[in-house]
Amino acid sequence: MPASHEREQAIFTLAVAKPAAERAAFLDRECAGDLALRQRLEALMAAHERPDPVLDAHIEEAKPTVKVDLPGDPVDAAVGVTIGRYKLLEKVGEGGCGVVYVAEQTEPVRRRVALKVIKLGMDTKAVVARFEAERQALAMMDHPNIAKVLDAGSTESPHPASSHPLPPDGRGTGGEGRSYLSAGRPYFVMELVRGIRITDYCDQNNLSTVERLQLFIQVCHAIQHAHQKGIIHRDIKSSNILVTLHDGVPVPKVIDFGIVKATEGRLTDATVYTQLHQFIGTPAYMSPEQAEMSGLDIDTRSDIYSLGVLLYELLIGRTPFDAKELVDSGLDAMRKTIREREPVRPSTRLATLPGEELTTTAKRRSADVPKLVHLLKGDLDWIVMKCLEKDRVRRYETANGLAADLKRHLNNEPVVARPPSTAYRIQKAIRRHKLAFVAAAAVSLALSIGVAVSTVQAVRATRAERAKQALLQSEQQARQAATRAQGEAEVERDRARRNLYAADINLAHQAWLQSNLGKARRLLERARPQAGQEDLRG
Repeated sequence: MPASHEREQAIFTLAVAKPAAERAAFLDRECAGDLALRQRLEALMAAHERPDPVLDAHIEEAKPTVKVDLPGDPVDAAVGVTIGRYKLLEKVGEGGCGVVYVAEQTEPVRRRVALKVIKLGMDTKAVVARFEAERQALAMMDHPNIAKVLDAGSTESPHPASSHPLPPDGRGTGGEGRSYLSAGRPYFVMELVRGIRITDYCDQNNLSTVERLQLFIQVCHAIQHAHQKGIIHRDIKSSNILVTLHDGVPVPKVIDFGIVKATEGRLTDATVYTQLHQFIGTPAYMSPEQAEMSGLDIDTRSDIYSLGVLLYELLIGRTPFDAKELVDSGLDAMRKTIREREPVRPSTRLATLPGEELTTTAKRRSADVPKLVHLLKGDLDWIVMKCLEKDRVRRYETANGLAADLKRHLNNEPVVARPPSTAYRIQKAIRRHKLAFVAAAAVSLALSIGVAVSTVQAVRATRAERAKQALLQSEQQARQAATRAQGEAEVERDRARRNLYAADINLAHQAWLQSNLGKARRLLERARPQAGQEDLRG
């Protein structure tokens, strides 16, 4: 296939995914003055049956509606037509190359089924081959979380269209519908999955993060089953995972293997070869190697990336890259974003949501904002980012590996996605064995309390003994001091006595001296007169 034609296919795929009012501006930007390319694309889009955005090929639960069937609408004209054992009752979905109807099987059992048939005007060799690949892919698989294929075949050989005009209901007698469907186009019949997309189910029922992970793990097991059959889905997204109730229990179902690729076995021969530069997938969920549009082969790890995008969306309500922004940016910018731009961690993206949206997101997950951010930080951030690695070698090797890591997270075991550390492993061990650690902590606490009490008592006893010894020592020192004081007092007393005695002696001596001196003076005084008289006499 020439590269120009493949680019034309890629631009057409993106254009039909945009609202009709925005397509002209998109084509102006992408065609960049190439008038011939612009005319071809406009012709293709004019031939496209629905100018509305391409609907996801999935079956949702039928709801009571008022229908207005327009005359000349070939899709509505098919309702009421019988194909083999199946009567078409209602159109419920449309994809790029197939239309899905609710049909009633008449034999050998009477039941409602889903019938998918190639769209009018899309029955080219490549599309028929891809449709046949999807039919074989589903027929090969037998898993409770994958929609089962019940039957397959081709529409009848062409019949002349009725010459009668369509009555007001737009369906006629069935001839027009048979003319619309009788082109030998392939169809297959699946179990009718009456459900809604997994993200809507989780939000409508306010499922907690744990409940969402439990549903997602079932999806991983379904994709693993497909991989084991040698089949890569290549278009995993929320609208291709429907949740239905079985006995009140929610069961996810993987549908739409329309762009499936077989990796082994006979299916490979019937699968459309993914040529160089061919653009297949949904941009918001597309792996970097799908956006590369190069010779790089696509393997099961491309589905792991898409599972990571779906998990991201289940956790915070948004995909890593906004779908509208990707499409509006143009083909080249979109491919560059997917290949090169690193997505933001879920917890970081959640924390940056606008206030009202952040509150609503947390409420839909039965948690408040701080708790939800705390739940995402750590293991879930690591797990999601491992899925979204640009280098597919660094992603989980299998869908079961992703599911196992999520189970380890739910069981409080160390996850493979997170770099191990001693503190992290201890933390996980404590969370995993709470009862044992609580009991051990209680015993340790009791022992610690016992040791603490014993230590306190020992310290108190030691302190009392030391105080006693100190008191005895003080008493001994006091006695010694008293003895010394007593000895010193006796010495001082003896000294005082000696001093007093000496003083007394001195006083006595002085008294004696004074007494004798007085006597001497008196004697002298008595003697003086006598001496004077004698002098006179002489």
